[in-house]
Amino acid sequence: MKSYKLIAGLLLGLTVGVQAQNPAPAKPQTRPVVLTGATIHIGNGEIIQNGAIAFDKGIITQVGPAASVTSPSGAETVDVKGKHIFPGLISLNTTVGLQEIASVRATLDYREVGEINPHVRALVAYNTDSEVIPTLRGNGILLSQAVPQGGAISGSSSVFYSDGWNWEDAVLKKDDGIWLSWPPFLAGNFDNETFTYSIKRNDKRQEVIDLFKKTFSEAKAYAEVANPTPVNLRLEAMKPLFTGTANLYIRADYAKDIIESIRFAQEAGVKKIVIAGGNESYKVTSFLKENGVPVIINTTHRLPDGVDENVYLPYELPGLLHKAGVKVAITYADEWWRTRNLGFLAGTASGFSGVTSEEALQFVTRNAADIIGAGQQVGTLEKGKQASLLVSDGDILDMRSNMVQAAYIRGGKVNLDDKQKRLYEKYKEKYGKK
Repeated sequence: MKSYKLIAGLLLGLTVGVQAQNPAPAKPQTRPVVLTGATIHIGNGEIIQNGAIAFDKGIITQVGPAASVTSPSGAETVDVKGKHIFPGLISLNTTVGLQEIASVRATLDYREVGEINPHVRALVAYNTDSEVIPTLRGNGILLSQAVPQGGAISGSSSVFYSDGWNWEDAVLKKDDGIWLSWPPFLAGNFDNETFTYSIKRNDKRQEVIDLFKKTFSEAKAYAEVANPTPVNLRLEAMKPLFTGTANLYIRADYAKDIIESIRFAQEAGVKKIVIAGGNESYKVTSFLKENGVPVIINTTHRLPDGVDENVYLPYELPGLLHKAGVKVAITYADEWWRTRNLGFLAGTASGFSGVTSEEALQFVTRNAADIIGAGQQVGTLEKGKQASLLVSDGDILDMRSNMVQAAYIRGGKVNLDDKQKRLYEKYKEKYGKK
């Protein structure tokens, strides 16, 4: 009898678990789809009123005024009059898919021990069953870049769709770049006894820089050998940096550190450099533009770093870089649980920095795609690109009108259910009644 009760309990547990699982990934597109009547935001600054977009086999085939888009034979035509169509938002520099619950160690897989880990790949650690990922889709984020953390060289990132059975299904771009943390000139210290925070000169800075010089010198020499034997996994992973097939993402905030780290990477022979963080990047815009270095800005919904800085400086930062001719994207960095609000960062930038909404949209679409080297595939709604797009009641960058009604990833219509919506419906029954 006890065994029967045990089996019954296990079956009940499995049933409950299945009900709490994420929705199944979208099925591949089987026939052409035409969305017509909406305002289409291309992502390159262009807006099409009363437009239509057609896609088949996951690829956009037509986009333009509704009267100019023909409906292919057997197509599904969807009337979205009065709504808005946007390219899927792209979240860079995030740990979504690599960590789930901060207090549960078994759900954290975003860092390795040691300082020099270029061979560590976020690719194989990405968890498509994360409960966080569906919350991104509901706010229009259809792509995210999973980034390893920790150490001096953290490892390589990869870019994933917000939908898929496993990482092989979900990946858009494998190993798009290696992440390096430049040692800051100033370092903070928190005293646990007095609960005070102080900033002083970083005494270990030169030690880390010397380690970088040694590592990159060895990696460059290794890359020049046709068939190295034995294979060094760490140095092998760094080869794409010298051929220009992968980015070197440098985490740096202070102006001095930004300039010094870029010069270091150039002298080391790195072809493509990206600054991540860039809190003081507005001080060195001429240098960044001259060297063609884009910036991925950390969350702008924060206070400024300095007590004498304009309180609105973080909001204005994306616009300052954009107006100076620097390619810029915005991110929530390691705040994976807040990533769903990415579009609102761009909306704030538009409101405070004098850029238009269409320019701000590029901070989380076109620019982000260009930075990761996927601009030919995603980022804008243009013929020949992937049909990863969303339909919203209003402006996707405004929390008052960001109401995503439908989302398509590679042409497949995605289920927009998520845990937060399920909890809302559950407790609405309890607390919604007077």
